[in-house]
Amino acid sequence: MTPPIETIELPDYPEFSGKAGMPLSSEISERPTDQDFINALKTVEDPDLGIDVYNLGLIYNITPKENGDVYVDMTLTSPTCPYAEQLLQASADAVADLKGVGEVFVKAVWEPAWTLERLSEEARYDLDLL
Repeated sequence: MTPPIETIELPDYPEFSGKAGMPLSSEISERPTDQDFINALKTVEDPDLGIDVYNLGLIYNITPKENGDVYVDMTLTSPTCPYAEQLLQASADAVADLKGVGEVFVKAVWEPAWTLERLSEEARYDLDLL
C-alpha cells in the first residue's frame, strides 16, 4: 500500500504554488473527467526537457471538489528548479481553462521525492531511456 502523499506548506515561498480560475457562481452542469484533467496537464511542458508535466510524473494528485474547485499536488524534478513558478502556474492555468472548473490550487510537494521511475513510457522514449 502506498503511503499518503504529504503536502509540505511553504508559506514563505509563494513561488512554490500556483492559483488560477474563479469560484463558480452557479451549480455545475458539466464536470471534467479524469482524462480531461490529464489532457490539460499534458499541455504544460518543461522548458528544458520538452516533455509535459504529466508524462514527467510530476503530478501526484488531482482532487476535484463538489464546488468545482480543483486541488493539484505536483512535484518538481528538483527543489531548485529554475522553472518552478512557471510550471506550477501554467499547470493551474491549464486546469482552470476546463469547463466546469472553479478555482485551481497547485501546490508543490516533495514527498515522495521525484525519481526517473515516475517517467511514463512515452517520456522514457523521448529521453532515449528505453
